[in-house]
Amino acid sequence: MKTNRISYALMIALAGTVALAACKKKEEPVAAPVVTEPAPAPTPPPPEPAPAPAVSTTSVTVGTSAAADRSVMAASAFTPKDKIVVSVKTDAAVPANATIDAKLTYQDGQVAGQKTATVVASDAGTTNIEFTKATPWPAGKYKVDVTVNGQAAGMSQEIEIK
Repeated sequence: MKTNRISYALMIALAGTVALAACKKKEEPVAAPVVTEPAPAPTPPPPEPAPAPAVSTTSVTVGTSAAADRSVMAASAFTPKDKIVVSVKTDAAVPANATIDAKLTYQDGQVAGQKTATVVASDAGTTNIEFTKATPWPAGKYKVDVTVNGQAAGMSQEIEIK
């Protein structure tokens, strides 16, 4: 009887092992994760070039009087009774409006005069802006700044009234 009991116990153990093996889910092979690098960001289109100004400044001259052709002989020294003429030469490939601003600043930073001229530039042309004073100009150094359509037209020019 002992043999039957051992055989019986072995059979139960074997049946349990088979039952456990049958219940166990098959493990599917796990694929290694595929690491992909993100696609490079698309390069932005190159910036569009700034449009060429419709009106360009070719020169700024400061003097005391204008000739018949509106040209001005450059001067840097003036007398207290002189008229100050700012001559702005412009050029335009196509007709365009232009706002020309001229500002005269005294050496202490005080604005001594500011004038604006609005013109229609259709090709090369000259615009003169005149500064006059009923009383003599105070002696000292002045700075002349010119803008065309808000853009600086050349460098500031310094003049002196003696």
